[in-house]
Amino acid sequence: MSILIAGGGIAGLSLGLTLHQIGVPFHIYESTSQLRPLGVGINLQPNAVRELFELGLEAELEKIGLRTQQLGFYSKLGKTIWEEPRGMKAGYAWPQYSVHRGKLQMMLYHALIDRAGPGCITTGARAIGFEQDETGASLQLADGRDVAGQLIVAADGIHSALRQQMYPTEGAPIWNGRILWRATARAKLFKGAAAMVMIGHDQLRLVAYPISAPDASGLATINWIAEKSFDPSSPWTKEDWNRAADIQDFIADFEPWRFDWIDIPALIRSAEVVYEYPMVDRDPLPRWSHGAVTLMGDAAHPTYPVGSNGASQAILDARVLGASLLKQGLTPAALRAYEDKMRPAATRICQANRAGLGPDAVLQRIEDLCGGGFQQVEDVLARSELEAHAQKYKSISGFSIAELNASPPLLAKGAKLI
Repeated sequence: MSILIAGGGIAGLSLGLTLHQIGVPFHIYESTSQLRPLGVGINLQPNAVRELFELGLEAELEKIGLRTQQLGFYSKLGKTIWEEPRGMKAGYAWPQYSVHRGKLQMMLYHALIDRAGPGCITTGARAIGFEQDETGASLQLADGRDVAGQLIVAADGIHSALRQQMYPTEGAPIWNGRILWRATARAKLFKGAAAMVMIGHDQLRLVAYPISAPDASGLATINWIAEKSFDPSSPWTKEDWNRAADIQDFIADFEPWRFDWIDIPALIRSAEVVYEYPMVDRDPLPRWSHGAVTLMGDAAHPTYPVGSNGASQAILDARVLGASLLKQGLTPAALRAYEDKMRPAATRICQANRAGLGPDAVLQRIEDLCGGGFQQVEDVLARSELEAHAQKYKSISGFSIAELNASPPLLAKGAKLI
């Protein structure tokens, strides 16, 4: 019998690659009829990049991603609040990557098919529930099939049907009142070769970073996210990567944001298609694992896209689950051990993001103190406080430089389940 994985996104594919690496039989059931490179840009933190390197995907990551060199925070007037190096520039043993989410998913998919064969995944197979007894578990599919396995892992995203079965009264994802408009555009670089910038404050902000090197004309593919706060009591239920938006709905708010180092209205207008969706999460759960069934990725811990943690946490889930299976075998005890390690950290990240303790919290602090205008930021906020804030979130998220560099691999090289 094998492990059944519901969902072929970044979480499910990372788990498939991990299980293949350690010799555990598995099968992925993906709801879409064909995997396509949907989405826009994301960041992979060094702790997750390390695990992808351990999977032998370093060369593939280099082809599709850009090594992030710097992260900077800037007021609504374009003033520099805080800049810091990222990835290996900051002292990590592994880089941070900015990459198109769809390209990452397809890279993982093709790597898995090359290694495990095309028969390891069934598309057009939407999981709707599960059953279990003392002998194992069965995954229920929308077409009426029940597939028997030893363990089930739900990697079916924020609208997970398996999570809903575990918590039938939970309801819809929780909207915090912010709308995100996301896109990519061809534009010139800013603040160096591979810099990520966050501009504005809680009511209105923009994040931008390149996900490709510049071409001969000096243009790179820039990922950007425009964000605006609304009344949380307003109805907003559109949560689809594929919903195209009209920039006229929000560009007027950003018209004054023309600085000597970046022209935000021009960047927004350069996009071919803009996607719109609300910023949502779910309350942290008291349990992920119920007998032979557990949750991972956004099915387990959907959180606000603050601090670039979503995809990284999904990859770490896969690796920790693999390590637990090596120690405990294909048993419910392995699922509980995985949860014991990952759920407390995921809960802390969710709570920190909700409480405005993410790295971008410094934007609102400066807005509150001076409206974004200053000559030197140290005249408004001590550099030591800025430094402490940046380090605190790294610790919460599990990618403190010293701790990560000193930690042993999650999975021993060559380890196999016997």
